[in-house]
Amino acid sequence: MNHRGGIVLIQATWASWLQYRSFFFVLAFGWMIPPLIYLFVWSTAAGEQTIGAFSRDAFIVYYLALILVNQLTYSQTNWTVGDVIRSGGLNPILLRPMPPLYNTLATEIAGKIVYMLFVVPITAVLALILRPEVDFELQHIVAFLPALSLAWMLRFFWGYGLALLAFWATRADALLAVQDSLLFLLAGQVAPIPLLPGVIRQAAVYLPFRYMIGFPIEILTGQLSAAEIGEGFFIQGCWLAVALGFSHLLWRYGIRHYTAVGG
Repeated sequence: MNHRGGIVLIQATWASWLQYRSFFFVLAFGWMIPPLIYLFVWSTAAGEQTIGAFSRDAFIVYYLALILVNQLTYSQTNWTVGDVIRSGGLNPILLRPMPPLYNTLATEIAGKIVYMLFVVPITAVLALILRPEVDFELQHIVAFLPALSLAWMLRFFWGYGLALLAFWATRADALLAVQDSLLFLLAGQVAPIPLLPGVIRQAAVYLPFRYMIGFPIEILTGQLSAAEIGEGFFIQGCWLAVALGFSHLLWRYGIRHYTAVGG
């Protein structure tokens, strides 16, 4: 495991991405639009009243947090893995003195740095303009950080496993589109999980998608009790183990199946 080489690769990729930062800022802004729409829709609908347990300020805080969490956990590199496999671009990556996963992780981490240079200031400005009442508690912040890290890992490796199906299928990217649709519905994007209809809400609790986005936000905003947080971490950890095993097996058998000319 050439960790030093991996760090150098991340630095080189980040420097390369900074040359095209205006393009990536436009992409990041596009990803911010849906949460902003729902922020204004739900906060306007709440007005001076509450919807469920959410006041206007609660909706604003929730969706501002969602903007950051969604950007930090979104794995844009999973959309390029299939193209790399199909085009033969995996050939030179296999020749490097480090695991091929490092190439994907380098792009992933570099992208996060570039996107955050745009997203964090914009979110801070929105918070100053909207001025919601924020009451974050220390124990929630402490629990939020590992939940966010596990959410990124779960979303990355789940999507990475789906992308590796490109070893066998030319349209594996369609499954990533299905995943994004399920995330939109079941991860707390279209509405916070407590506001979803009964059956859908129960499905969201046990399926992996909530734990890729919504769960860390629910911890940060104080929506969950200590018991619910513990249960959430357990389910999140179980799904992460499934995602790691799934992606490992697909890589192991896919690389045996892989043949390509070019790259």
